[in-house]
Order: sequence, then structure tokens, then C-alpha cells
Amino acid sequence: MSVARYGIPAITLHWLHAALVVALIFIGLTMVDLPKGGPDRSAAYALHKSLGLCALALIFVRLGWRRFKAPPVAATVLLPWERRLSAGIHHALYLVLVVAPVAGYLSASFTKYPMKLFGLVLPSAGWPDEALNALFSTIHKGAVLTLMFLLALHVLGALHHAFRRDGVMSRMLPWRSGNA
Repeated sequence: MSVARYGIPAITLHWLHAALVVALIFIGLTMVDLPKGGPDRSAAYALHKSLGLCALALIFVRLGWRRFKAPPVAATVLLPWERRLSAGIHHALYLVLVVAPVAGYLSASFTKYPMKLFGLVLPSAGWPDEALNALFSTIHKGAVLTLMFLLALHVLGALHHAFRRDGVMSRMLPWRSGNA
């Protein structure tokens, strides 16, 4: 069965972003258990913030690419309810992929620590304010939990299509031949 594939740039952006998000989730879950005030914790937070800013930039690149390069026609093997579910999950993923890093940036902006991108000090959107830091931190954590749930659904959907062998999953696999 032939299903229209995404182009190489879209596939590359997808998998690069996927790897970045998995790394951010791993770092985010482990950094909070490191000893406060220690160099490992500081380094983990700095790396998490820098990678989070990269993820934010990358989602805007992906959205820009999507705006100017339409995705391939949806697979005709999908039932109408599957198309709606897939579209809903993808839209929600894009939303939380923006909300999570923006909330993280804003949370960090309302601390006494400078915002850095791999050591380069960036302008802060705020000032030291514990209440605003807590608010945006809560939004960040909620967005990440939502993201983890949506990613699980996304992966389950991909596995569903892999087991069905309907060609849908191969649209985004980098090693498959087909449309570029």
C-alpha cells in the first residue's frame, strides 16, 4: 500500500524535536532529585533551560515549515474517527510544545538567576517574584505532564499503525524509501 510520505526536512525536524523533548523530560525528571546547591543540579538546570529554549525555537521552525509546506495528503486507510483523533492529538501536541517551554522560560524569568542559553545571558521577561515563578512553574509542570500523556498516545497510535502495516507509520520514518 502506497501512502504519501513527509519530506526529508519535515522528517528531520520531527525526529530532532522528538529526541530533544525526550532528553528534556529525562533531565527535568532527574534534576529535581539532585542535591540543592550542588554543581550537578546547577549544571542540569542550566542544560534543561538551554535545551528548552532550543525546543521552543525548533517548534516555531516546525510550525513555520508546516505553514509553508503542507503535509502530504492524509492516509486513506484511516477511518473518519481515526482522522479526527489523530488531528486532535497533533494539534494538542503542538500547543503543549509551545506552552511548556514558554511557561518554563517565564518561570525562570521570575527568579534571581539570569536566563542563559549555553552560558550566554539572555534578557529576562521578569524580575524576582516567588508567586509568579510558582505560577509559571505550575503551568510548565502541567504542560509537561500533558505532553507526556499526549506523547504516549502518539506512540501508541504509531505502534497501532505499525502492527496494522497500513503504511501510515512509514510516512515519518527516515529510513523508508518513497516521496521526498
